[in-house]
Amino acid sequence: MPIAGEPLVARILKWLALSGVHDAILNLHHHAESITRVVGTGEPFGVRVRYSWENPILGSAGGPRRAFSLVGDDDLLVVNGDTITDPDIGALVRSHRASNALATLAVIEQPHPDRYGGIHLHADDCYGGPAGRGQGWHFVGVQMVRREAFAALDDGVPASTIGGIYDTLAATRPGSVRAFRTRASFLDVGTPETYLAACLALGPEVTIGERCQIAPTSQLSRSVLWNDVVVEDDVTLTDCIVCDRVTVTRGSRYHRAVLLRPGDAPLGPNDRVERSLHIAPIGGNAG
Repeated sequence: MPIAGEPLVARILKWLALSGVHDAILNLHHHAESITRVVGTGEPFGVRVRYSWENPILGSAGGPRRAFSLVGDDDLLVVNGDTITDPDIGALVRSHRASNALATLAVIEQPHPDRYGGIHLHADDCYGGPAGRGQGWHFVGVQMVRREAFAALDDGVPASTIGGIYDTLAATRPGSVRAFRTRASFLDVGTPETYLAACLALGPEVTIGERCQIAPTSQLSRSVLWNDVVVEDDVTLTDCIVCDRVTVTRGSRYHRAVLLRPGDAPLGPNDRVERSLHIAPIGGNAG
């Protein structure tokens, strides 16, 4: 998925390489070929990449458990693939090793209290369980974990960390799950609304992918076009995401919408099909 013209996975791998990471394991499931085609062995991004296949999806605990079966090390850095953030990896590693914790989670103050749940922290930065929306500290999706934290899990069994095995560890081994407080930046790209906001924060007002054709009579603002998009005459797009190989026909007007080809994704409850397009609203009704 492109963020301001660059695949999200490429941004993450480049950041890791700059932080001193040399080897990475990517877990794969949905449309795995879209990731392997971009990443390959990881050489263009300065890291050596291997892949961990998940079928079914193994979750936030089952995934790292599978990854540990591919390496001999007892510590792994685990990074979510749907966020853009930049905590100091070296400082996180030092904090993790100094405390002898089984898991150390990078956290920031709540960036959007109306949007995210958090985690409770005790005064000594020990993990105290999940918190409700707007409460606690926000986990940015970067953590150091020790193999022992996942020892009770069987490989191939889906499981969660927060709200799952970390809660059990916090109760049975106090202090084994800790937080690393940071002032890192954080951009979520997990919904169309946050994805578009991230693209606008990191790139130009309009991002146009490869091999796109835009009629000179059309007007585009605050929008992201993926690859092989055709925009015909007299089209207006505002706050839109236009996915691969979509043709926006002459005279169309769209506002706060994701435009896809019918069949490329299931129809959501508020979606519609018109002019041979699958139209999904961004944060409300699409115009």
